[in-house]
Amino acid sequence: MQKPDLNDLIAFRAVAREGSFTRAAAQLGLSPSALSHTIRRLETVLDVRLLARTTRSVALTDAGERLLHEIGHHFDDIDRAVETLMATRDRPTGTLRINAGEHAVRSILWPKLDRFLRHYPAIKVEVDIDNGYTDIVAGRYDAGVRLGQEVAADMIAVRIGPDWRMAVVAVPDYFREHGVPKSPHDLTRHRCINLRLATYGGFYAWEFERDGEPLNVRVGGQLAFNSSLPILTAALAGHGLAFIPEDMAATHIAYGRLQRVLPQRCASFTGYHLYYPSRRQSSPAFQLLLDALRFKP
Repeated sequence: MQKPDLNDLIAFRAVAREGSFTRAAAQLGLSPSALSHTIRRLETVLDVRLLARTTRSVALTDAGERLLHEIGHHFDDIDRAVETLMATRDRPTGTLRINAGEHAVRSILWPKLDRFLRHYPAIKVEVDIDNGYTDIVAGRYDAGVRLGQEVAADMIAVRIGPDWRMAVVAVPDYFREHGVPKSPHDLTRHRCINLRLATYGGFYAWEFERDGEPLNVRVGGQLAFNSSLPILTAALAGHGLAFIPEDMAATHIAYGRLQRVLPQRCASFTGYHLYYPSRRQSSPAFQLLLDALRFKP
């Protein structure tokens, strides 16, 4: 039985991941027609159709999905091994891709990255801001950043930030007009600014604690966003109560622009962690970044 050529499998992987013969051909330094011929040859050798082609798109068949799943991570390991070898030159090099939520990037990741990038100018870092729960393996990220309790058990996790809390805030005029909520359940009678998260399938339930037990409250109001920054802006403009990380509100509270309520009832969260697959072979560049981000109390 004839075995497929390794270069043909590499070509298939490129087309499958790019979803386009044109982009994959540019990546491989081939013409689209030559790449199409290569894929047809591979399908002939395997005696199975791997790609469904139309005039506008390219999609994997079930057989193509299975083949990509089986071979993809092996080629990824080869790519990382080559990158590691190249990085052992005089200075660390390479591109690192990180998936992280908005608050993690602003409060923890960026301040440390700022210093790191100035010290290692040959290392490139791509940060994909995503408030959902992206599969970092499928997304081909080097690492992700999430709260400690949200990291899957099969990942290696390294703490990069301290524990933190949320804060319920509004402008003082709002409380003078509508009163101050005495308990989390009182919030259902107030005008609140919601946060929509795709991961939750709707609006985020505000998280509190009662006698050490979690208490989630769903609130309502005229406004909703999928990001914390416009929620803060709307709260400062007097549109209602906001539930945001306390570090975002601290300066505004100190200057009297915002007033905080229910501070002892707001839930605390385990600090952010950088996590990555346990089978990942760390490059020198990745190890340097990990050391730079590591939380030091």
